[in-house]
Amino acid sequence: MARISLPSLDSSLPGIPQSVLAVSMEAKYQCQQCHQVLRKPVQAQCGHRFCVHCFKLLTSSGPKPCEACRQEEIYEEPQSILNSNEAFPDNAAGREIASLPAKCISEGCSWTGCIKEYEAQHEGKCEYERVPCETCQVLILRSEKERHNERECEARTLNCKYCKVSFNFKEIKAHDEICQKFPMQCKDCGKKKIPREKFLDHSRSCAKSKTACPFSEVGCKVVIDNGKHSDHEQTSVMEHLRLILATMSLVRLQRPEAPGLGEWQEDSGLGLYRAPEDGATATAATDGGGAAVRALENIVCVLNREVERSSLTLEAFSRQHRLDQDKIENLGNKVRQLERTLTMRDLQLAETDQTLRELQFCTFDGVFVWKIADFSRRRQDAVAGRTPAMFSPAFYSSKYGYKMCLRLYLNGDGTGRGTHLSLFFVVMRGKCDALLKWPFSQKVTLMLLDQNNREHIIDAFRPDVSSTSFQRPISEMNICLFSQLTAFE
Repeated sequence: MARISLPSLDSSLPGIPQSVLAVSMEAKYQCQQCHQVLRKPVQAQCGHRFCVHCFKLLTSSGPKPCEACRQEEIYEEPQSILNSNEAFPDNAAGREIASLPAKCISEGCSWTGCIKEYEAQHEGKCEYERVPCETCQVLILRSEKERHNERECEARTLNCKYCKVSFNFKEIKAHDEICQKFPMQCKDCGKKKIPREKFLDHSRSCAKSKTACPFSEVGCKVVIDNGKHSDHEQTSVMEHLRLILATMSLVRLQRPEAPGLGEWQEDSGLGLYRAPEDGATATAATDGGGAAVRALENIVCVLNREVERSSLTLEAFSRQHRLDQDKIENLGNKVRQLERTLTMRDLQLAETDQTLRELQFCTFDGVFVWKIADFSRRRQDAVAGRTPAMFSPAFYSSKYGYKMCLRLYLNGDGTGRGTHLSLFFVVMRGKCDALLKWPFSQKVTLMLLDQNNREHIIDAFRPDVSSTSFQRPISEMNICLFSQLTAFE
């Protein structure tokens, strides 16, 4: 009989619990090792059945005698020797077991089916099954495993939300007390979310935090806001000097002159001391005034720190002043540049506005009707000399023809001043002058239109081709050629 290799029947689980069966278990379906329902049964040479997992464990260290044969007193060699090379899968028993009715043994689960369905669909997946937590080993429902691992497990690992370092749940609260990134709140100014590693620096620089005056060692008892130390030092200079004088006087009292001692001498490092003449007396004087000397040394250190801080502050202010001056100069240059830009834009807008006005009234057929609004006021301005003349918008003889305009003196000009209305015809410089025939020789007709359409005043002429007024313009416009159209009544 051919043998099937057992490694092809891979299973890491022992037998199925007997309580899964919905009927009583027959002895032929029981594993001789784990005494549970056979899972992937194999049959040994002696005829006893085992789970493939149990049989592999039994024979993992080599062939072994069958204990079931001994208990049944049918032990014979070599048939009762368990050997993986002599065992084979018992497919018939496997099919019978797969068809047996089964039920879920988890409390609260109502699943039923057969052993085959139980192994394939329900075993290891039941939401009501209690499984041990991999970390804390507490039994929990499979459906609550994820929530337990995230929220309830006492041995779960969490990342500190401030420094991102991983810690055990039991240690995370203790870590919060020392975490350098833990947010703290300043009780003086109320500022929140200050990292613990920067809280000390904030306390030193907090404008509302109070500290003792630097001259507290000589008796100043004022407690000041950090941001107001300079103001206090400036307003209390005389008071601080009096405290220093009192401290120096105390030094003198603690070191009285004794018979046989030398004169007071000056030492640049520690202040005043008495040159000793007697060794024992000098030593006693030195011990008596040691505390006062140390106080003076502290005062000198404080003063030196203040001088150094003032120097640094002054230097910082000077540097900032230079930077501010540079910024002011740069801003001034930018302002001037913007002013120039605005001026250029104003000129461009004026030119554009002029062009739009010209285009609004411009004609390209050689006929131009000039309607003058507010005639009475304009004539009064002309009589008073405020605006003696006015120009019409430009017009053209054709689209690419001569450019022309009219010049009007409402109070007359020359010999007609005060008696006539003088109208001038002006040839202007155009963009297409190079394409035109010069001098200008076309007939010109000027009309003063009667708005009642009864009697128009007409004057016509042909240009004098020898006149400079009709030559090709070299400036914006040529000299005007006028006609006195009417006399005033």
